[in-house]
This record gives sequence, structure tokens and C-alpha cells, in this order.
Amino acid sequence: MRKYNMSKIGKLMESEIAKTPKVFKAILDNQSAFDSVKNLLVKEKIHSILILARGTSDNAAHYLKYLIETQIGLPVGLTSPSSVTIYNSELKYKNTLVIAISQSGQSPDLVHFATVAREANAYVISMTNDDKSPLAQIAHTHFPLLAGPEFAVAATKSYNAQLLNSYLLVSRWTGKVINSAQIISEAQRVANDVGLVEKAVANTSRAKEIVILGRGFSYPNAREAALKIQETCKVSVQGLSTADYLHGPISALTANTQLFIVAPAHMPMESIVEATTKIRQISSRIFWIGNGGTPNGNDIVLPGSNCDDEITSTLVDAIVLQRFALEFAVASGFDPDAPEGLSKVTLTH
Repeated sequence: MRKYNMSKIGKLMESEIAKTPKVFKAILDNQSAFDSVKNLLVKEKIHSILILARGTSDNAAHYLKYLIETQIGLPVGLTSPSSVTIYNSELKYKNTLVIAISQSGQSPDLVHFATVAREANAYVISMTNDDKSPLAQIAHTHFPLLAGPEFAVAATKSYNAQLLNSYLLVSRWTGKVINSAQIISEAQRVANDVGLVEKAVANTSRAKEIVILGRGFSYPNAREAALKIQETCKVSVQGLSTADYLHGPISALTANTQLFIVAPAHMPMESIVEATTKIRQISSRIFWIGNGGTPNGNDIVLPGSNCDDEITSTLVDAIVLQRFALEFAVASGFDPDAPEGLSKVTLTH
């Protein structure tokens, strides 16, 4: 039985997370839309790809980056909008694909960068939750997130939609067959698990350091989990690559550190062995997000999806980290629907 009341605060965020399976179904029912760019890489002689995003969308950008690099092998970078908005750089983007990801499609710096990139001969694809947004209008091709109006300040279902759109885009380029039924059914199963994160919430404290680690496809969700907890719980959280963690930050690890590892089903175990071995020398407990970890002893598991591969397990497991942030905020006495100092649309210049 929960010691915190989910009936009074956080209802918007809770509702929007719960809508993820329906959002997934809408996107998958519309996946033929991606046929329009099936031959884009060859037709436009694309040599490199850049992804334009901020905040939560930037975490989705990392997922898309891993997808393209591992499934296609093209070089992928993340843009620096200030190179244009502040430094007025002249772009030379012939044979370059720019993929803009944004919930609102309104942030001035993203709109400005996309405009200049298109003028510099880039092919621009956008993914937004508003077909009429400036970013959608600038792009050669726009793919709607189909997430519906998002009212909670901390983005949830739109992030999940960005992951799935990214997966469908790259799958069209590679010819991969999508197991739509499994993605939807696993998302529904995870979303329906009322006690999904209860034990983890009960054993996590805002008074102690929280670190969230991931590697490869789990790295974007580690970053997003850290961001969601910071947004909703008013506490500083690190979201890092397990590899980067070993290159310095691990020196700050203590027995009191609350260490979360994002571990989707089918993730390569060798990607986290070195980190977990060193962590266990100092900390007696690890929190695992997903079904791909190696829990033992006092470890706590926030169970995730059982999709056929790491890539699809990752996009479904986003629900788990969002539920944790939601319920941890409520248990800590914060309203995750209205985080102090934040607004729904951030207009960065």
C-alpha cells in the first residue's frame, strides 16, 4: 500500500503517461507516412546527419543518434543552435540531413537554426506535436508526434512519441519489419502496473545523492530520467554514461549514493560489467530500471518491458522512468504538474 496519495496532485502527468500506449498505436497506424523518405539518403546523397533539439527532445535526439550510427553507419552529430543565433556562423550543409525534434516546434533558436540550415542546402525533417508550428512549416518533411495536447509541464508522452518516430524513421531506411503489436501490448502492460515503482520510491531519499547511468541505447533514458526527477522533485540529479562515470565522477560515489542503472531487456551485459563491479565495491545497492540488469543482494528492480530487442525495450521503458519521477515527486510533497520555475514551452533565443 502506497504511503503517498496519488489522487490529489500529479494527475495531469499521470494521465499523460498512461496515454502512451494509445499514442504508440496512433503512430504505428500511421507508419506508412514514413514511406515518403524511404529513399531519402540515396536521393539526396546524404553524407552526414545533424539533430536539432533542446531539453527532453535532446534526450530523444541521442536515441535517434544511436539508431542511425548503429543501424546505418552514417556520422551523426548534435547541433549547436548558438553557432547561428549568437555567432551568426555561415553554414555549409550540402548533402546534410537536419532532423529537428521538438514538442512545440516553437523555440526561436531551433526555428532560426532550421531556417538557416535549409537556406544552406540542408534537407530538413521535423518531428513536432503541432503540424502548424514554425518548425513543422520550415521542414521539407514533417512527421507529427500524434501525442495530443500535453498539459503537464514535464513532457512524457511526447518524449515517448519522439522515440517511436525515430525508430520508425530509421526502420524505413533499413527495411526493418516493425513488431507493432508487441510494442503496443508491452507499453500497455507496463502502463497498467500500479505498483511498478512503489518499492523504489519508498527506498529513495531526496536527501541523498542520486545518479542515473546508462550506456548505448539506455543512455538517452538515463539522461531523461535525471531530467524528469530534477523537473518534478526540485533536486539535482546526474544522468551519465556508465563509461563517462568511470572517467572521473565515480570518485564522488559513496555508500549513501543512490545509484540507478537503466538496463532495458537484451542490453549487452559487457557494456555495464566494469561499472557495476566498481560500484559494488562502494555501494551495497543498485536500482535497476528495466529487465536487462544483473540484480543481486539488496538491489531494487523497477521492472520494464520484454520486447524482442534492446531498441524497442528502450522506448517502452521510458514509461517506467516517468512513473518513478511522478510518484517520487508526489511522495516528496511536490506537484509534478506545476514545477516551480518552469513553463510548458521554453522559448530559447
